[in-house]
Amino acid sequence: MKTGLTTEEIRIRVQQGKVNKTPEAPSRTIWQILRTHLFTTFNLLNAILAIAVLLAGSPKNALFVGVIVSNTIIGLYQELRAKATLEKLSVLRVSSVQVLRNGQETSIAAEELVMDDVMILKPGDRIAADASMLPGSMIEVDESLLTGEADPIGKKDGAEILSGSFVVAGSGYAMVTKVGSDTYAAKLANEAKRFKRINSELQAAVNKLFKVIMWMILPIGAMLIFTQLMFVGGIWQDAVIAAVSGIVSMVPEGLVLLTSATFVMAIVKLAKHQTLVQELPATEVLARVDVLCLDKTGTITEGDLELVSVKMIAEDSKERIDAVLSGVVHALPSMNPTQQAIRDQYEHAPDLGVTHTIPFSSDKKWSGAAFESEGAWVIGAPEMILQDHYDLVREEVEQEAYQGRRVLLLAQVSEADFYEDRIQHPRMVAMLIIADRIREEAPEALRYFAQEGVTIKIISGDNPITVSAVAARAGVQDAEHYIDARSLSDDPQVLADAAEQYTVFGRVSPHQKKLLVQALQVKGHTVAMTGDGVNDVLALKEADCGIAMANGSDAAKAVSQLVLLTSDFSVLPRVVMEGRKIINNLEKVSVLFLSKTVYSVLLSIIFSCILMPYPIMPIHVTLIGALMIGIPAFFLSMSPNRERVSHGFLKRVLKSAIPNAVILAGVTLTMFLYAYFSGLQTSEARTLAVLVLGGSSLVVLTRIARPLNGLKIQLVIVMLTLFAAAFLTPLGNDIFMLTVPELPHILSAFVLVMVTRPLLSSSKRLVNRFV
Repeated sequence: MKTGLTTEEIRIRVQQGKVNKTPEAPSRTIWQILRTHLFTTFNLLNAILAIAVLLAGSPKNALFVGVIVSNTIIGLYQELRAKATLEKLSVLRVSSVQVLRNGQETSIAAEELVMDDVMILKPGDRIAADASMLPGSMIEVDESLLTGEADPIGKKDGAEILSGSFVVAGSGYAMVTKVGSDTYAAKLANEAKRFKRINSELQAAVNKLFKVIMWMILPIGAMLIFTQLMFVGGIWQDAVIAAVSGIVSMVPEGLVLLTSATFVMAIVKLAKHQTLVQELPATEVLARVDVLCLDKTGTITEGDLELVSVKMIAEDSKERIDAVLSGVVHALPSMNPTQQAIRDQYEHAPDLGVTHTIPFSSDKKWSGAAFESEGAWVIGAPEMILQDHYDLVREEVEQEAYQGRRVLLLAQVSEADFYEDRIQHPRMVAMLIIADRIREEAPEALRYFAQEGVTIKIISGDNPITVSAVAARAGVQDAEHYIDARSLSDDPQVLADAAEQYTVFGRVSPHQKKLLVQALQVKGHTVAMTGDGVNDVLALKEADCGIAMANGSDAAKAVSQLVLLTSDFSVLPRVVMEGRKIINNLEKVSVLFLSKTVYSVLLSIIFSCILMPYPIMPIHVTLIGALMIGIPAFFLSMSPNRERVSHGFLKRVLKSAIPNAVILAGVTLTMFLYAYFSGLQTSEARTLAVLVLGGSSLVVLTRIARPLNGLKIQLVIVMLTLFAAAFLTPLGNDIFMLTVPELPHILSAFVLVMVTRPLLSSSKRLVNRFV
């Protein structure tokens, strides 16, 4: 008789630490999130510059520090919000477990399990720790979240069962052999503990620029301070403010803020489609993806089986067979997915007296029931029921298999043999055709990716022939190119070639999923991976963009960048479209920000060399940056755009930004020198320089906004009006340190602004010709 552990034995194991304490999911802690967003080189630089301006006694020139605060708050809010949502989604954690202790059945929390505890298992129970089946027990276990294998697996005396799987049929006892971090599921999840920053080309480009600028800041800043102090004759405060102005202009802080803000706008939109974005750049990366790896179950299929048809073989009436089928599935004590598919078609139990039942088990692969008036009937695999006579139906069964369908045989057997749990001389009556139910929306989503040049790879733990057939039914291109992953080579180059060659991979192990993702990346692909189980964690972590289902394991959700809250991959086209809009529009408006960066570098170097006062103050940078770059860029980034995203973001942006910057720096320098040598005060010369630089920036903005429509024209007019108000109102003059120029000088500035347009057009033609 089984008694389980005693109170004293439990106490000793608790003291030894042999308790089923669940390891934390491999996500970042709150402190790690805070540290990532707060302590950055970008924030440090801006903080130092702000302090320098404040010490110089000019608080208004420190308004640029608002970018630090805004960008940090946006990033922190989104990631902390995603973390909180995931914690609420922990739907797969086992709340309680039935165990034998001190000879009595009791219910305990999963984390209170200790080594050698005896678990009591019945259908529907989720297994909370690795264990070994005890004698006399027999269950069917679904290990799909661990191995990807959809079919239930039989477990009896001495068989190992794994945490994270669940019982679909049978009952029995199992002794806990591994707990906590030693379990199979925990070890798989632990391999993904290292946090991996998502590979964003946009962020990489900004970071690359920022590194270059950081190397330039110290020498240029030192030159500006030295020349402004020693040769221009100003006080140290003016020299510091001038240096800060040049440095602040060089740093594309507005682009950093705009990138975060537009990502958040996309995240808000995607939340309406039940998509949780855990990292801001995830939408961008998915927009760049050219290979999407999918599992069969839960993505292109619903995860439920469907009884497609009942093909009669014998002369029995259809009414009788319907009654028998219904009677068998309603008589059986537990449901596996196949039985449930039949029961869905026969909801009501017939009025048949049941005398004996035999539940399904994986070793015999059939189940059945005997009735008072109808005799004994069995349902199961044809080869197991017919045995030596399987050739009678082999051809038809194999034809169905190549269509991704499963065939079950309904047969009548001798009651005497049935009571002895055996089959002899069965009478074939009907064949049941079972199929995975294709998601209604899957074909349309697959067509979208095919049209957009995204290659689909199906990576599954199921039989490759079946997966191939199901994929073909769903509309996956080249689904007939399949392979059993057990035959794949371990050689990286051979595996990379196979990853390119085949579309469907069956019988794939968790580590092979990761290797296949790496192989595709070696071939130069940007790879997205969908998954829901612990078996998918390694591949999800390795992919450029991991996409988890909300009904999947906590570990899978923790390592993914996107979580589909309805577990429906058909929302991914919307995510891709949103990402494309963001990236393509950000590429356009990035020209505005990087033009400012380049012309600031040029002006800083030029005015350090000619030993003259720097023409732009930090508050002027704020004015031009907000009205001619920041605010319009935000609205332009929201414009519709469905063009495909291509690599080479930074090269294309600099190709436009550098010529623009040379022209903007040139007209600004011309205006300042003209005003300065005309005998105007430095403040008046700076006002005219700001007027020309702002007006020329507006010309660049108008070109970037093309093709113009009503809304874009209104945007340009509003920015022009606000810019003019800064010059024409006393409040604007006071805030932005501007003077009112005389009319002849205003006309000179207007002429320079007008010249900007043909110069920009000529420079573009020149660049396109030689670059």
